[in-house]
Amino acid sequence: METTAAWWSHLGLRDNDLAATPFLTALAAAAATTNGTGGDPSCPPSDAPVTRLQWYNVVYGFSLVIANVGISSMFSLGLESTMIIAAFRCIVQLSVMGLVLKPVFENEGPLLVFGLAAAMMTISAVEIVYNKSKARYEHMFPLVWLSMAASTILVSFVGNFFAIQAHPWYRPRDYIPVLGMLLGNSMSAVAVGLSSFLTSLSDNKDRVEMYLSFGASRWEAARPAAVEAIRLALLPTLNTMSIIGLISIPGMMTGQILGGASIDDAVRYQLIVMFLITACCSLSVISSVLACFSICFDQNSRLRLDRIIRVQKKKSTMNVERVVGWVKERFASVFRPRGQSGENGGRDAETQPLLRG
Repeated sequence: METTAAWWSHLGLRDNDLAATPFLTALAAAAATTNGTGGDPSCPPSDAPVTRLQWYNVVYGFSLVIANVGISSMFSLGLESTMIIAAFRCIVQLSVMGLVLKPVFENEGPLLVFGLAAAMMTISAVEIVYNKSKARYEHMFPLVWLSMAASTILVSFVGNFFAIQAHPWYRPRDYIPVLGMLLGNSMSAVAVGLSSFLTSLSDNKDRVEMYLSFGASRWEAARPAAVEAIRLALLPTLNTMSIIGLISIPGMMTGQILGGASIDDAVRYQLIVMFLITACCSLSVISSVLACFSICFDQNSRLRLDRIIRVQKKKSTMNVERVVGWVKERFASVFRPRGQSGENGGRDAETQPLLRG
């Protein structure tokens, strides 16, 4: 436990100044007694040991991903390249994020904070449009970016200013983590909603055009597809909110506890963040689907599927799949028993006479 003199040394004052400042003396003594925890017995002391992780600890965790790649190959799930790409992207992106956050947290200037926020919104829109979506429409990127930016800025401002009460409300240690969680959850929800809406319009083209030919407005014709897309996109978030705390400790609450916060504060913080995520997902999905609706239908109430572009598989993914296929073939040739050949280990040659008979 720190003494009062230690607190004065933190403030840059000398012991002989104590008599001249009785109020600050009492304040420093109270802070030293509670050790900066506010007197909460459920909060660990600030000098509690913190586990320092090295890169070899990360390698241990990464080995489990390699095991999953082997399992996917064993059962022919076709997820090997996806797992490898996602794992390496995770390593690179989090490493870069750590380097970027250091100057932002140290300076706490609004330009750096809002600049980083704009970059995060742009990356999330790029991820939705060019990586997650199997179909695109005209002006998809600016519309998705505007939907994500409007919803996250509004919800993060309300959450940080009124609920979390950060001063200032854009303080990076409070604003950036909350914004990241809002964007991450909204990105998945928007991708699911847009994909469902575009697929529904394409599969039910005849029904939508029949509604339009009978005099229905474009919204009346597209409403079933839009409602189903919004419900499907929000279902994971609503399910998470309904079972949170019953099966596992949520991520934000875990981070608060590992960081030394009290259990009560961690619970309240997690509740606030969960409510913000739900609101942000709802606003972003609804605005994105409505923007997509305005593109897929023109002013004359005609369904314009010619504005929807199907996306082909990227060359980088195909190259990774070729490499994974080559590795699987090499390992299959090593472990294949003698006398068997071919992809099915000689079973095709044995079954061909039975098929002929």
